[in-house]
Amino acid sequence: MAVDSGVLSDHEIEALLGADAIRTDLPLDEGQVQPASLDLRLAEDAYRLRASFLPGKDRTVAEMLQEPGIHMHRIDLTKEGAVLETGCVYLVPLMESLRLPAGIAARANPKSSTGRIDVFTRLVTNRSRAFDEVPTGYSGPLYLEVSPRTFPIMVRPGDRLAQIRFKRKKPETLKEKVVSIDLESTGDQPVGYRAKHHSGIVDLRGIGAHEASQFWEPIWPRDGRIVLNPEEFYILVSREAVKVGAMEAAEMAPIAPELGEFRAHYAGFFDPGFGTNSGGSRAVLEVRSRDVPFILEHGQPVAKLVYESMASKPKGLYGGKGSNYQGQGLKLSKHFKT
Repeated sequence: MAVDSGVLSDHEIEALLGADAIRTDLPLDEGQVQPASLDLRLAEDAYRLRASFLPGKDRTVAEMLQEPGIHMHRIDLTKEGAVLETGCVYLVPLMESLRLPAGIAARANPKSSTGRIDVFTRLVTNRSRAFDEVPTGYSGPLYLEVSPRTFPIMVRPGDRLAQIRFKRKKPETLKEKVVSIDLESTGDQPVGYRAKHHSGIVDLRGIGAHEASQFWEPIWPRDGRIVLNPEEFYILVSREAVKVGAMEAAEMAPIAPELGEFRAHYAGFFDPGFGTNSGGSRAVLEVRSRDVPFILEHGQPVAKLVYESMASKPKGLYGGKGSNYQGQGLKLSKHFKT
């Protein structure tokens, strides 16, 4: 039974698709509708931008792209795919577009596997003044800004780098959970991984096809602490187990805006059912230090989980049909074999 407000579940997302409130260039792929979100697919081309932009309240994205100096060239993704290089900003039209009814808004986030390979993504809409936010009643196309930070990536049409969560009115905030870093080494297991530079291309369709040692170096703590090097990328894990119930949806958020020395998450959605497996699941954290070296200590709070109410119970829960990250501890993205 649906309620007046909350995060929309899988069957409500399917109802939006059936009502043409969500439109797609091609039929949905298997598994594209998640318990509380919809994966978004890259379309057939990409634009290499001179710099990131927001169109503002009076312009569409297409109008911005026609202005001199906004994009440098167009890239065809349809032949054998294309490599998106590090340090560059790209804008990619998506296969999905929206015609949302009044009272329904949305928010986007990178998928877990996207964040774990240090690819920064943000959703852009027409006449937008904020990334990742889709206002109630929005009607128009969707675009994804993509910026690989450490590894160049091979992409093709249909690849899913981001996901979108739909909300009816303002969902109730149920609780907040502080997330801290686990830097307690057990046996021969590292506490994290640091990305190697100049290590090759990550093919987004190469699941388990990349040798982890070619892209990552393990990290061991000293006296329960590690030092983050400026502008380097780390994969770490939470000290706490994370559990999201059937009528909850969670999102990772900064614990304090003034904590500006590092960014502790890229991909922030946790769907209903996450961590409900026997033994629980940890939160994997994508961490990047900023201007100066920064010491992280075991148990140091780095982020928080904000739990919101679901509008209805999903038909399927996270991990119900198999998942790469249910029951996880410290774990690299699904692209790597260890």
